[in-house]
Amino acid sequence: MLTIWVDADSCPRPVRAIIQKAARRIRRRAVFVADRPLSDCTGAFIEMVIVPTGDDQADDEIVREVKEGDLVITRDVILASRVVESGCIVIDDRGGVYTEENMRERLSLRNAMTEFREAGWFYERSRPVGPREIQAFANALDTHATRLMQSEH
Repeated sequence: MLTIWVDADSCPRPVRAIIQKAARRIRRRAVFVADRPLSDCTGAFIEMVIVPTGDDQADDEIVREVKEGDLVITRDVILASRVVESGCIVIDDRGGVYTEENMRERLSLRNAMTEFREAGWFYERSRPVGPREIQAFANALDTHATRLMQSEH
Protein backbone atom coordinates (compact mmCIF):
# COMPACT_ATOMS: atom_id res chain seq x y z
CA MET A 1 0.00 0.00 0.00
CA LEU A 2 1.27 3.46 -0.95
CA THR A 3 3.26 5.35 1.66
CA ILE A 4 4.32 8.96 1.15
CA TRP A 5 7.88 9.53 2.41
CA VAL A 6 8.99 13.10 3.03
CA ASP A 7 12.57 14.31 3.39
CA ALA A 8 11.23 16.83 5.87
CA ASP A 9 14.39 18.69 6.95
CA SER A 10 14.16 21.05 3.99
CA CYS A 11 10.48 20.70 3.10
CA PRO A 12 8.68 24.06 3.31
CA ARG A 13 5.80 24.32 5.79
CA PRO A 14 3.12 25.01 3.12
CA VAL A 15 4.20 21.88 1.26
CA ARG A 16 4.08 19.82 4.46
CA ALA A 17 0.51 21.05 5.01
CA ILE A 18 -0.52 19.93 1.51
CA ILE A 19 1.04 16.50 2.04
CA GLN A 20 -0.82 16.01 5.33
CA LYS A 21 -4.12 17.10 3.85
CA ALA A 22 -3.63 14.72 0.91
CA ALA A 23 -2.63 11.80 3.17
CA ARG A 24 -5.81 12.19 5.19
CA ARG A 25 -7.95 12.57 2.07
CA ILE A 26 -6.58 9.44 0.38
CA ARG A 27 -6.22 7.59 3.69
CA ARG A 28 -2.55 6.73 3.19
CA ARG A 29 0.36 7.08 5.60
CA ALA A 30 2.71 10.08 5.21
CA VAL A 31 6.03 9.67 6.99
CA PHE A 32 8.02 12.84 7.68
CA VAL A 33 11.69 12.08 8.32
CA ALA A 34 13.87 14.78 9.94
CA ASP A 35 16.59 15.27 12.51
CA ARG A 36 14.26 17.29 14.74
CA PRO A 37 10.57 17.14 15.62
CA LEU A 38 8.32 19.23 13.39
CA SER A 39 5.37 20.43 15.44
CA ASP A 40 3.10 20.76 12.41
CA CYS A 41 3.49 17.09 11.40
CA THR A 42 0.75 15.45 13.45
CA GLY A 43 -2.65 13.88 13.09
CA ALA A 44 -4.35 10.98 11.42
CA PHE A 45 -2.20 9.12 8.84
CA ILE A 46 0.83 11.28 9.76
CA GLU A 47 4.00 9.84 11.27
CA MET A 48 7.12 11.73 12.37
CA VAL A 49 10.42 9.83 12.35
CA ILE A 50 13.31 11.60 14.05
CA VAL A 51 16.79 10.51 13.03
CA PRO A 52 20.14 11.43 14.60
CA THR A 53 21.66 14.72 13.46
CA GLY A 54 24.21 14.25 10.70
CA ASP A 55 24.70 14.14 6.98
CA ASP A 56 22.36 11.80 5.14
CA GLN A 57 20.69 10.37 8.27
CA ALA A 58 17.19 11.21 6.99
CA ASP A 59 18.13 10.07 3.49
CA ASP A 60 19.46 6.75 4.74
CA GLU A 61 16.29 6.14 6.78
CA ILE A 62 14.09 6.78 3.76
CA VAL A 63 16.22 4.52 1.53
CA ARG A 64 16.04 1.72 4.14
CA GLU A 65 12.26 1.89 4.48
CA VAL A 66 10.92 2.86 1.04
CA LYS A 67 9.27 0.21 -1.10
CA GLU A 68 8.40 -0.02 -4.76
CA GLY A 69 5.17 1.87 -5.37
CA ASP A 70 5.83 4.50 -2.69
CA LEU A 71 5.99 8.22 -3.32
CA VAL A 72 9.00 10.19 -2.07
CA ILE A 73 9.15 13.96 -1.71
CA THR A 74 12.58 15.57 -1.63
CA ARG A 75 14.62 18.31 -3.23
CA ASP A 76 17.80 16.27 -2.67
CA VAL A 77 18.97 14.96 -6.05
CA ILE A 78 21.23 12.32 -4.51
CA LEU A 79 18.40 10.91 -2.40
CA ALA A 80 16.13 11.01 -5.44
CA SER A 81 18.62 8.97 -7.45
CA ARG A 82 18.85 6.39 -4.66
CA VAL A 83 15.08 5.84 -4.41
CA VAL A 84 14.21 6.09 -8.10
CA GLU A 85 16.26 2.90 -8.46
CA SER A 86 13.81 1.26 -6.00
CA GLY A 87 10.86 1.77 -8.32
CA CYS A 88 9.48 4.80 -6.50
CA ILE A 89 8.05 8.00 -7.85
CA VAL A 90 10.01 11.01 -6.59
CA ILE A 91 8.81 14.61 -6.75
CA ASP A 92 10.42 17.75 -5.45
CA ASP A 93 8.72 20.44 -3.39
CA ARG A 94 7.88 22.42 -6.54
CA GLY A 95 6.24 19.58 -8.46
CA GLY A 96 9.24 18.47 -10.53
CA VAL A 97 9.45 14.72 -11.12
CA TYR A 98 12.63 12.67 -10.85
CA THR A 99 12.63 9.65 -13.13
CA GLU A 100 15.14 7.03 -14.25
CA GLU A 101 15.17 8.85 -17.59
CA ASN A 102 16.11 12.29 -16.22
CA MET A 103 18.24 11.26 -13.22
CA ARG A 104 21.59 11.28 -15.04
CA GLU A 105 20.97 14.82 -16.34
CA ARG A 106 19.84 16.08 -12.90
CA LEU A 107 22.87 14.53 -11.18
CA SER A 108 25.21 16.02 -13.77
CA LEU A 109 23.66 19.48 -13.33
CA ARG A 110 23.83 19.15 -9.54
CA ASN A 111 27.50 18.16 -9.68
CA ALA A 112 28.36 21.04 -12.01
CA MET A 113 26.59 23.56 -9.76
CA THR A 114 28.44 22.14 -6.73
CA GLU A 115 31.77 22.61 -8.52
CA PHE A 116 30.84 26.20 -9.49
CA ARG A 117 29.88 27.04 -5.90
CA GLU A 118 33.06 25.49 -4.50
CA ALA A 119 35.14 27.50 -6.99
CA GLY A 120 33.32 30.68 -5.91
CA TRP A 121 31.85 31.25 -9.35
CA PHE A 122 28.22 30.87 -8.48
CA TYR A 123 26.03 31.27 -5.45
CA GLU A 124 22.67 29.56 -5.72
CA ARG A 125 19.76 30.70 -3.61
CA SER A 126 16.53 28.81 -3.58
CA ARG A 127 13.60 30.81 -4.82
CA PRO A 128 10.93 31.21 -2.21
CA VAL A 129 7.99 28.88 -2.54
CA GLY A 130 5.12 30.94 -3.89
CA PRO A 131 1.56 30.21 -4.97
CA ARG A 132 2.62 28.96 -8.41
CA GLU A 133 5.12 26.46 -6.95
CA ILE A 134 2.65 25.31 -4.31
CA GLN A 135 -0.01 24.69 -6.95
CA ALA A 136 2.45 22.79 -9.16
CA PHE A 137 3.43 20.64 -6.19
CA ALA A 138 -0.20 19.95 -5.20
CA ASN A 139 -1.01 18.93 -8.78
CA ALA A 140 2.01 16.61 -9.02
CA LEU A 141 1.24 15.04 -5.64
CA ASP A 142 -2.36 14.39 -6.62
CA THR A 143 -1.46 13.01 -10.05
CA HIS A 144 1.23 10.62 -8.84
CA ALA A 145 -0.55 9.48 -5.66
CA THR A 146 -3.66 8.71 -7.71
CA ARG A 147 -1.63 6.77 -10.28
CA LEU A 148 0.18 4.76 -7.61
CA MET A 149 -3.09 3.96 -5.78
CA GLN A 150 -4.67 2.77 -9.03
CA SER A 151 -1.75 0.42 -9.60
CA GLU A 152 -2.33 -1.15 -6.16
CA HIS A 153 -5.43 -2.90 -7.44
